[in-house]
Amino acid sequence: MSHVLDLIIKNAKIATASDVFMADIGIKGEQIVMIGSHLPEANKTIDAAGRVVTPGGVDAHCHLDQPMPAPIKMADNFETGTRSAACGGTTTVIPFAAQEKGQSLRDAVKEYHRRSDGRAHVDYTFHLIVSDPTPTVLNEELPALIAEGYTSFKIYMTYDDLKLNDGQILDVLSVAKQHGAMAMIHAENADCIEWLTRRLEAAGQTAPRFHGHSRPMLVEREATHRAIALSELVDVPILIVHVSGREAVEQIRWARSHGLQIFAETCPQYLFLTAADLGIDNSYLGAKCICSPPPRDQKNQEVIWNALSDGLFSVFSSDHAPFNYESPEGKKPGGQEVAFRHIPNGIPGLETRLPLLYSEGVLGGRISLTKFVELTSTNPAKAYGLHPLKGTIAPGSHADLVIWDEKPITIQNSALHHAVDYTPYEGIELKAWPAMTLSRGEIVWDGQNFHPRLGKGQFLSCGKPTLMTTGR
Repeated sequence: MSHVLDLIIKNAKIATASDVFMADIGIKGEQIVMIGSHLPEANKTIDAAGRVVTPGGVDAHCHLDQPMPAPIKMADNFETGTRSAACGGTTTVIPFAAQEKGQSLRDAVKEYHRRSDGRAHVDYTFHLIVSDPTPTVLNEELPALIAEGYTSFKIYMTYDDLKLNDGQILDVLSVAKQHGAMAMIHAENADCIEWLTRRLEAAGQTAPRFHGHSRPMLVEREATHRAIALSELVDVPILIVHVSGREAVEQIRWARSHGLQIFAETCPQYLFLTAADLGIDNSYLGAKCICSPPPRDQKNQEVIWNALSDGLFSVFSSDHAPFNYESPEGKKPGGQEVAFRHIPNGIPGLETRLPLLYSEGVLGGRISLTKFVELTSTNPAKAYGLHPLKGTIAPGSHADLVIWDEKPITIQNSALHHAVDYTPYEGIELKAWPAMTLSRGEIVWDGQNFHPRLGKGQFLSCGKPTLMTTGR
């Protein structure tokens, strides 16, 4: 007798973005084919014993093996980054194919495929970074790439090698409107940051902690306001990434209350780190937590938690940007402790994103289980044209699943699976960690050991975004 199913996950407490219910999950090949009770016989059965089962996480904002100016180099490539993602319950990652100024956008995509092909353990796709919107890019390359399934791109309002001026942003947003793409915006005022940085340097205030002084909330507030205005002028939705605190949140609330399609994302560093983590003296250790926008204070942490629970934020991403601390290619460029301006921006977080939010959000009573799924899986999949293949538990969806083990665990970098020599969340005590991660029906993490699927992670062609705001 041939078995109908390859795998059944029995006695699962299934959580989607809309419901929590008890059922068995039937898997055939790479897909979920049945949900219910009394399913047909299977080759293999996993008893979830009433534990929570969620869709695999979709980390819609992470950086892997992204080309950097010498001597800087990211610590994680697609092999180590997707390994780390899987061990933390994430089964789809969306890093960035970054265009350099003067480079063809098409060539940037080809180079990123060269870096990623055959190296991923879980599925992936790319956002585009548009840094040089020439007429050829705007009129030919970008529309063609959107049609081919690269349906999202990132616009920077800061960083000299990436930023666009307002007119260029309007041009790119116009392409997004015409072709149905999702534009993400890094909203910080570059001129304000440069002015403040020069004054701090003149005063000899160059330790890592002054990174936060160079990027106060008002530079994020002003740029968020401007991004919203540019979106309104073109009449196109945008998604504002890594929102850090109250002042930007207030701008987004205003826009949403006026019916504008403004989406927002935040990240673990704005819930679990503060400005104190950048250092309270001249210690260079604060370099480990340098990211932009920088972490704020505890009052702003509460603002972000509240905005997660009430629906202001649509997406919760890691913004994983992996640089080793003790490395001439990382936080100590050329082997030197340098002024904050020259310290690579970004912190690791692919593996810890889901456990942090599940532990302190769901089990800490701050957000519901359905909200957790919505923020970490379903909404990212909808925002970037991957739903319902990704981001939910339903017949026809990929069998990307996480079985949760609710038990005490302390974050230790020595136990993580990235290639970074530290985690900014070292020593944080959690209440849960994935007991098992399945990617396309295959176990990739069993709670103790990683099961490699090198090269089985597939590139995904994306559809158009299907996310809608709720007016909050």
